[in-house]
Amino acid sequence: MNKIKVMIVDDSAVVREVTKQVLETDPGIQVIATAMDPLFAMDKMKTQWPDVIVLDIEMPRMDGITFLRKIMAERPTPVVICSTLTEKGAQVTMLALAAGATSIITKPKMGVKRFLQEDASNDLIEAVKAAALANVRKLVDSTAPHVAGVVAPKLNADAVLAPPGAASLDQTSEQIVAIGTSTGGTQALEVVLTALPRVCAGIVVVQHMPEMFTEAFAQRLNSLCEIEVLEAKNNDRVIPGRALIAPGGKHMMVKRSGAQYHVEVIDGPLVNRHRPSVDVLFRSVAKYAGRNALGIIMTGMGDDGARGLKEMRDAGAHTLGENEDTCVVYGMPKEAKKLGGVCEEVPLQQIAGRIVTVHAMISGR
Repeated sequence: MNKIKVMIVDDSAVVREVTKQVLETDPGIQVIATAMDPLFAMDKMKTQWPDVIVLDIEMPRMDGITFLRKIMAERPTPVVICSTLTEKGAQVTMLALAAGATSIITKPKMGVKRFLQEDASNDLIEAVKAAALANVRKLVDSTAPHVAGVVAPKLNADAVLAPPGAASLDQTSEQIVAIGTSTGGTQALEVVLTALPRVCAGIVVVQHMPEMFTEAFAQRLNSLCEIEVLEAKNNDRVIPGRALIAPGGKHMMVKRSGAQYHVEVIDGPLVNRHRPSVDVLFRSVAKYAGRNALGIIMTGMGDDGARGLKEMRDAGAHTLGENEDTCVVYGMPKEAKKLGGVCEEVPLQQIAGRIVTVHAMISGR
């Protein structure tokens, strides 16, 4: 099996060395080069081009955003952003995701060496593996107009919420759309949400993303969409014309009071090694919305959301999976389809239209 060839671009010698050590603990990854800034990187890339680039944002001579845009214009290549965890960093990183980066790894200002070696080692390796599978050309097209060495047990949604029971829910006129996505999802969500009319069913979203970045992500979408897009807060109402994004580092569940829905934002263990987890959201929707819901699973690596979507379908919800042709990584939708959780597969560009159509269909029951 060919190893994933990685280049690390960061102005910190310590970060470059530690990142290299962490990545090469995985036998499937080879760091072929490191560079202190994009100009050095471009010189090295003339002789050997990497499969994945791990890229800092703030660097001398050329910043990471400019470099990323240059790469995506000339030779699209998967890029994992390794960014400082700050409010300013979050805003800039949103630009990087919009420009085609596949995912984010956050690093603190202090204690970076220990953080990369311990807390973020597994995340970094998994991000590189996911990036290597990504069809970056689709990313570019869609945006054009833990302890080191220790793998935590993979918990399912039972760790947060009991499975839905067989009892039927009372009818309500309120509908809800639940969306789950991961790698490539920031761009996919932009395609879907910007195409929705101001009046549509209330939407709840889990996008795998670190803390502090979901607020900037929601703000960016809110500036682009006709609907209102917010980072969810505990007890926020799910209402027509509003999309709530689960905050990074927290699980989000839908609850029902009478005929109205609201979200509960909680701590809890990692589920499918994620927090927020798509399975947790989908299970709550199956349990409290049932046939009044539409479930959608889009691009992403792994299987988070697959079981939850099947629970939604079993509860009477209509369910959609993004098809392979438009997925950046055909992982989560593929697993959901294998489990029988997908009613129909549709291209990314048709999902917004299906939301409107299914909303009308549910309303007419």
